[in-house]
Amino acid sequence: MSAAIDELMDFDDVIETYDPVMGMEVHVELGTATKMFCGCPTTFGGEPNTQVCPACLGLPGALPVANAKAVESAVRIGLALNCSIRESSVFARKNYFYPDQPKNYQISQYDEPTSYDGYLDVNLADGTTWRVEIERAHMEEDTGKSLHIGGATGRIHGASHSLLDYNRAGVPLVEIVTRPIEGAGERAPEIARAYVSALRDLLKSLDVSDVRMDQGSMRCDVNLSLKAKGATEFGTRTETKNVNSLKSVETAVRFEMQRQAAVLSGGGEIIQETRHFHEADGTTSAGRRKETAEDYRYFPEPDLPPVIARPEWVERLRSTLPELPWIRRARIQEQWGVSDEVMRDLVNVGAVDLIIETAEAGASADAARSWWVSFLAQQANARDVELADLAIAPKQVAEVIGMVDEGKLTNKLAQQVVVAVLDGEGEPTQIVADRGLEVVRDDSALQQAVDEALAANPDIADKIRGGKVQAAGKIVGDVMKATRGQADPARVKELVLAACQ
Repeated sequence: MSAAIDELMDFDDVIETYDPVMGMEVHVELGTATKMFCGCPTTFGGEPNTQVCPACLGLPGALPVANAKAVESAVRIGLALNCSIRESSVFARKNYFYPDQPKNYQISQYDEPTSYDGYLDVNLADGTTWRVEIERAHMEEDTGKSLHIGGATGRIHGASHSLLDYNRAGVPLVEIVTRPIEGAGERAPEIARAYVSALRDLLKSLDVSDVRMDQGSMRCDVNLSLKAKGATEFGTRTETKNVNSLKSVETAVRFEMQRQAAVLSGGGEIIQETRHFHEADGTTSAGRRKETAEDYRYFPEPDLPPVIARPEWVERLRSTLPELPWIRRARIQEQWGVSDEVMRDLVNVGAVDLIIETAEAGASADAARSWWVSFLAQQANARDVELADLAIAPKQVAEVIGMVDEGKLTNKLAQQVVVAVLDGEGEPTQIVADRGLEVVRDDSALQQAVDEALAANPDIADKIRGGKVQAAGKIVGDVMKATRGQADPARVKELVLAACQ
């Protein structure tokens, strides 16, 4: 929860009085095997402080060496964002003291980033497009991770002590920075979410990151300020740090608009500061005063040469860019033969690429669409996560659908398997084996269950013999219950009717 309850202005009143100005900074961990400037592995979830070395810990005498794959990924990201690629860019030292940065500086890029002056066209829910201009996409290294022990919030305030894990320190990042987004008005929260969603889809298609917001491999810092209607000068901005879901990006923008408007309308001043986002109640709270570029004392990194991106190499990388997600969706829509409205709904719930990948893994498009927009969407709502953040891969969904198609599972058994995958119990085939869920195909065993159900319900049996075929449903239900749902209902009905002839 936030440290104090903030006063909020009604959202409609905010829009009548102020114009929001947004800036989005998205940090993307690249999916390289090793860190940005050393050979340490980047595997997520390792034992604390086991993936470190003198270079990423900043020990005396250890020198950095740039990761070639990370540089290539950064350039491909820049190209996909319609950026210009600088032929010679340099690394810089961003100096600050913070416990999660063992060197007391971060190797980043400052005035000569790899990629600059780009844009991303974002499709909104009503079918309109909003162009978000990209100022820069630059390379840097990630920091370590602090774990604050004690206290009620998990923050440093109130904690009894802190633990530091430097496994993440030095993991390669690309930071994508937008130019100020103006004129969005009441659609600012929606545009913020749509931008991050489109960016995530683009990065995933490039295969440069797993873009798992829940694991921190894609994180968004939301900068927001308000200016009075008709004013030309920007207001003082706040930066809400490390927002880690699409829903939270939208919520953070909306909350800050309402909070800042309440402060300004009450005669107060906005403090330039970082703010923490609280998932539990959708609020933000003050962090630390926000530094300016001058405070970081940037200077060129003396231990790294310039990054040279020769035009012919850049063009070779441009040729490796995949079909962009929105172009792919238009092609797929035509193949599926669905209306613009249906496709827009699928896009809005984040289902399109999941359906495509499930179909590419062997399932029919119709079955894939049915599973993702019905049962899996229900699971996402129940677990309060985005559809794409469910702990099940399209390949696993296709595997479950395949077992249904082969008659090994009924739909209800398949749902049990999917829930078990979501709960972390393993792969679908292993879950089916461990739980003994496969459909019972032994007619002798089914016949015995049918005979027992008929004997227990003689009145129902008489109705069936008298021609009331619909009465067989009760017997089929009892057999399904007796077999824990592992019987084929159609085959059971056949046996029931045959037994009553």
